[in-house]
Amino acid sequence: MNRRHILKSLVGIAFCAMAGTAMAADTIKVGILHSLSGTMAISETALKNTALMAIEEINAKGGLLGKKLEPVVVDPASNWPLFAEKARQLITQDKVSVVFGCWTSVSRKSVLPVFEELNSLLFYPVQYEGEELSQNVFYTGAAPNQQAIPAVEYLMGAEGGSAKRWFLLGTDYVYPRTTNKILRAFLKSKGVDEKDIEEVYTPFGHSDYQTIVANIKKFSAGGKTAVVSTINGDSNVPFYKELGNAGLKATDVPVVAFSVGEEELRGIDTKPLLGHLAAWNYFMSVKNAENTAFIKLYKDWAKKNKVANLETVVTNDPMEATYVGIHMWAQAVKKAGSIDVDKVRAAMAGQTFKAPSGFVLTMDKTNHHLHKPVMIGEIKADGQFNVVWKTKGPIRAQPWSPFIVGNEGKQNL
Repeated sequence: MNRRHILKSLVGIAFCAMAGTAMAADTIKVGILHSLSGTMAISETALKNTALMAIEEINAKGGLLGKKLEPVVVDPASNWPLFAEKARQLITQDKVSVVFGCWTSVSRKSVLPVFEELNSLLFYPVQYEGEELSQNVFYTGAAPNQQAIPAVEYLMGAEGGSAKRWFLLGTDYVYPRTTNKILRAFLKSKGVDEKDIEEVYTPFGHSDYQTIVANIKKFSAGGKTAVVSTINGDSNVPFYKELGNAGLKATDVPVVAFSVGEEELRGIDTKPLLGHLAAWNYFMSVKNAENTAFIKLYKDWAKKNKVANLETVVTNDPMEATYVGIHMWAQAVKKAGSIDVDKVRAAMAGQTFKAPSGFVLTMDKTNHHLHKPVMIGEIKADGQFNVVWKTKGPIRAQPWSPFIVGNEGKQNL
């Protein structure tokens, strides 16, 4: 090859490199960090889909700051240490401006030091145990006072069956254990005796619930009993199937779940589960214009993108929280006129959004949590929920539970 050809080749390579850099600079990269394989894929795949849908929606309206959003999707595969590795990759290699992701609290706690070290933003869309506050996380799911505590209060009351005994059943990791620590303290504050509280944990991916359900039936012989389920991921399917097999009806022993929604019920015959409960801040069944539009938007997106089991796609609470979080972040970027983390963080304070729940949700000005309504729904035969109780409007999150010793000075954060 002669010198002229070499020079032309080098110029061509340099031009391509510059063009690639320019193209990258023409987009705003957004990280999506959800398990698309492993035990949590049953829950998290729909959140990835929702994030992509919201990004497409924003891009269709012109994007942000004159640029299109470019999603960068990674699969941490329900592997908690891998979440941290993938988060670091998104921030340092892919140069994303924000990350939407995680489901389990162990995955969130795995990535938290990475976001704090690198001063990046994570939007976390799932209900959790509280006892945390980071300037690098916006929590768009429920704190315990926006889900767990109201659900137990409902079951203690006449409307919910006046439960006297409590079977706390969860997956063995931080969210169920901390939530149950809070609930145990709350129940004791209401005069519930230690002998009337049973606490049992199973590993991720657990599938044999025959003995546990038999023990629930035995425990319930001692008085009016309710089960509080913090089982996460695909273990919900065998648990609910075993409830049905054992004939444990909601009229006998109601189960209230904090991690089971419409998506998890897609793989179950729900007829034996009629009347069992879930506590969330949104249900697909709520009737309002925003929700009708949200459901249509997702169903249309799913059809266009050939989502698996297209004919049965549903919306659920963490999908709504994902959708609200992305739009609030976009509003904050517009207000800040920048994707700079510190400027966007400041602009997030007080952001509002008319959510599919039918309420205007507000990002708290100081504690990085949404003000959210609380809803309790009964499982119906079609896998949807009939809302049997709800708050009149959104309530402010309490990240630090007043039932945990040492939180006394943190309540106004």
